[in-house]
Amino acid sequence: MSSPPDARARLAADRAETLGRLAGLEREQADIIAAAQSANADDEHDPEGATIAFEREHTAALAARAREHLADIDAALARLDAGRYGTCVRCGAPVSPARLEARPAAATCIACASRR
Repeated sequence: MSSPPDARARLAADRAETLGRLAGLEREQADIIAAAQSANADDEHDPEGATIAFEREHTAALAARAREHLADIDAALARLDAGRYGTCVRCGAPVSPARLEARPAAATCIACASRR
């Protein structure tokens, strides 16, 4: 299992990167909305309408995933503070160091994650 300082540093770096990505997505979404307001409002007949709608929804989905990832990181930090980091939240088995290295916010072992 990772030592808590290493885990904390990886989680902090992941959190900072995710916050940056989320801020960029929110700016992009605001730009898309602003562009759509100045474009033709007839989505049904405007060939760009479908593209703008797709871009808006795609960006919203990516932002939602980033927010979910932030929640996962915060939960991992709480487990770290409680001394439960690296223990599967479903079965109580250790989460492998390789999995935590690849996914510092992982809450489950590989076996439980694959049963999802």
